[in-house]
Amino acid sequence: MFETVVGELELKKRWRQLKARKQQLPDNHRKAHDAVERYLMYSAGIADGAIVTAMAEDLLELFEQSAADGTPVSAIVGDNPVEFAEEFGRNYAEGAWIKKERARLNEAIEAINKEEES
Repeated sequence: MFETVVGELELKKRWRQLKARKQQLPDNHRKAHDAVERYLMYSAGIADGAIVTAMAEDLLELFEQSAADGTPVSAIVGDNPVEFAEEFGRNYAEGAWIKKERARLNEAIEAINKEEES
């Protein structure tokens, strides 16, 4: 129990630090980051807080480095921002809620098949 609470507190601390770092981005990079992050939060379907935080950290680091290098937003997200965001999110798919639901579906059908064989 203690480890769970401490882990959750650590995630919240990391999340607050991310939000503070994001405010340091140049305006256009921050706006683009916000838009991509929002899309990922809705579309990626990730239920694990640690994976969501890791994804957010990686996204922020990408935008921070790009801003430091003078890379324009269009060079980060390309011609299709949705495709960029979805490809980025696929790197974190092991934490998606759908993975759990797929396993649950497979287990339910397997149990039914075993019942029918008996």
